[in-house]
Amino acid sequence: MLTLNENNPFEGFSKLNRKARFERLLAMGALTKEDIAYLQDGGVDNANLAEQFIENVVGYFQLPLGVAANLRIDGVDTAVPMAVEETSIIAAISKTAKWIRNQGEINTHVTGHSIIGQIQISTVQNLEHLTNALNNNKESLIEAANEYPAKSLYKRGGGVTDMTLRTIARPDGKTMGVIHVFANTCDAMGANLMIQICEYLKQPIEVLTDETVTMCILSNLSDSKITHAEVIIRDVPADIGEKIAEASLFATLDPYRAATHNKGILNGMDPVIIATGNDWRAVEASVHAYACRDGQYRAVNQWTYDNGTLRGVLEAPIPVGIVGGVTRLHPTAQMSLRMLGVTSADELSRIVAAVGLVQNLGALRALITLGFTQGHMRLHITNLSLSAGANADEIPLLRQRLEKRLERAKQLTLTHAKEALQEIRREAIS
Repeated sequence: MLTLNENNPFEGFSKLNRKARFERLLAMGALTKEDIAYLQDGGVDNANLAEQFIENVVGYFQLPLGVAANLRIDGVDTAVPMAVEETSIIAAISKTAKWIRNQGEINTHVTGHSIIGQIQISTVQNLEHLTNALNNNKESLIEAANEYPAKSLYKRGGGVTDMTLRTIARPDGKTMGVIHVFANTCDAMGANLMIQICEYLKQPIEVLTDETVTMCILSNLSDSKITHAEVIIRDVPADIGEKIAEASLFATLDPYRAATHNKGILNGMDPVIIATGNDWRAVEASVHAYACRDGQYRAVNQWTYDNGTLRGVLEAPIPVGIVGGVTRLHPTAQMSLRMLGVTSADELSRIVAAVGLVQNLGALRALITLGFTQGHMRLHITNLSLSAGANADEIPLLRQRLEKRLERAKQLTLTHAKEALQEIRREAIS
């Protein structure tokens, strides 16, 4: 049996070959022998499953599946599966996570428990009557919803918990009414079920209020359930800590910078969401909407530096689930959830938030030290080598030359890679 480093079971993980990575993850309990056999066989190998998911199936578009190493989240060593095509993301997260585990910690928690459904009344005829009718009958409407469409949730401790009325001024001077339905969907993302709940409530609401319901839909801005992640790193040099805090302030004040900043956070979140079979579009919509909740688009996290301690906090709605849909049906999603060891949707959302925050820290650190070109392009050298046409024997030689050129000229393109490859081949002939 492989012996693990007690301080960091991921030690040297990036230097292992694929077989050794499997052995390490098996020893950690992140993968089973069956999982490894499945991955070695290439995962899903026919289109039958795809036929159950979407229409007009012709095949699969496959993304590489990797593991972010060195993450210790809430005191637990966590092997995080990430489905992503970009070279630098997993490397940056793993490197930054090692810095954090050596000098700090990652803590997470969730506040609130409800997602939101919306029942729209496009033009309210009698606002006073609508308000009174809803207030007087709210409990009976909630009870009815929990007896039918939300019955299974209610039995598990979830279900509909509240209803509120919002009013919105229309351009024509009239009033739009929006009834928010709050429901705890337990470990499901809950989008389809929430829509069913709202559609079920449509008819009794129309009878009670004498209004006409126009639409029933889920809101992806679930600001009644927020996931929080915190990173604390100690003994950070002032020139690093202060610059990271300034970069964070830039993203808080300037929406142009915030857009790229938040995209970087989602660079960490999305691959975990995809690997676990969740809806990354819903999470992105939630994050971006939450980022402009005060009227200006801002970063969803902040970094501060004080007396050697760097502290980052992230808060955002992260609607994910561990049951239902693709998470239940796709074998790779099921394997990814087992790898994470999560037993609730809240746990998964906390890991997603932590990985997003760690990814952001790695990006900011690279920007304020190496800069984008050296920090980002160094990790893309292998891609450039492959694009230039280098074979397996030529790639190590080409990498060395391209790294030297990057250090010297601070610039690297595919043309440079092709020229260096030609030089290597000419030297081999001579």
